[in-house]
Amino acid sequence: MFKNFIQVAGVIDFEEAEMLMSENVMFLGFPLRLPVNKEDLSELQAAEIISKINHPFHSVLITYLNNASEIVNFCEKMNSNIIQLHGEITVEELINVKQLEPSLTIIKSLVIGEQNNERLFEKMQQMDEYVDAFITDTFNPKTGASGATGLTHDWNISKRICELSGKPVILAGGMNPKNVYEAIKFVKPSGVDVHTGVENSSGRKSRELVKKFMSESKKAFMELNSIN
Repeated sequence: MFKNFIQVAGVIDFEEAEMLMSENVMFLGFPLRLPVNKEDLSELQAAEIISKINHPFHSVLITYLNNASEIVNFCEKMNSNIIQLHGEITVEELINVKQLEPSLTIIKSLVIGEQNNERLFEKMQQMDEYVDAFITDTFNPKTGASGATGLTHDWNISKRICELSGKPVILAGGMNPKNVYEAIKFVKPSGVDVHTGVENSSGRKSRELVKKFMSESKKAFMELNSIN
């Protein structure tokens, strides 16, 4: 699932979801139940869109929930089997999630700039056994946001995470059509995620920017795969 993974997060309506799928974006992210950033749409609206997304396309719930029962209930309510967890969560709760719903795919964020790097690597290794993938992101000290900040981070840290992790790593944080090729070639992640980097001035996803992001990402992954 995570080889050459490309996700566009922050879907705001079905028209946008249709556009993304027409450009072969296989993973559509829905940020909900957020402590800092405002949701792009209501849970009811998101559930209606998700109900129309069929294989091979996938919906990904992006949330800061950290209680196993709440996480599983939320996925059941939204009819999605992929959850991206951005909040602080204990290893015990991750274990509980897997016990309650073994089929659930868990992506856990690693927020760069929020804490000491060695501590971040340590937490990653503690959680490695109980998640299916990691996703990097950038902490914004001005707002306290740890996702959808539009900010890049030190790619050397993400590169090290890829080297240390036993699970696939998705690179996020300030990705856009202009830097994603260079980022993939340098960091060598399993996938990439973009949110604000493909939006126009109105806050909607731009087909032109999405098309360019997809093209640059696929080119970089193809070159990496040919080397490996």
